[in-house]
Amino acid sequence: MKKITLCMIMLFLLCPSLSGAAEFLGAPVAPRAEEISKTESRLEVKSALPHDEVLAFYRAALKGQKDIKYRDWKEATYIEDDGKLLWHSITISKEDKGGATVVIMKDNWTWIIGTLVLRYIGVFVVLLFLLLGITASGAIISRSVAKMEAKKAAEKA
Repeated sequence: MKKITLCMIMLFLLCPSLSGAAEFLGAPVAPRAEEISKTESRLEVKSALPHDEVLAFYRAALKGQKDIKYRDWKEATYIEDDGKLLWHSITISKEDKGGATVVIMKDNWTWIIGTLVLRYIGVFVVLLFLLLGITASGAIISRSVAKMEAKKAAEKA
């Protein structure tokens, strides 16, 4: 009997669809949530649970996942995957009325390319500032060396 119970528990843990756990793009959906809108790349649900309980659910559900970052903002908590999961972010909005709105977004190429372009531009801006600094210091050093040589030449003459 103990083996059957253990097997059933393992089955429910390893197969969330059998236990009734909902998910979108591999990300778990908050419990007791009502679907507001759903597209291929975005799911928005309204949960009856308060923000802190929904956040605790996601922390437990995503425990052990690599590349997950949590950002606590004034209006919401933002959970971001920097790895290779199908979903990119889960935003849990803090609402005064109780409950929370959860938005799950699919990873998309627009975000990926945008991030790469910003980094590419950032590298060249940094290099431009370094070039300007090196050029300015080179000009200052050249002038001071020329003045020192002129001063030494004047002393010898």
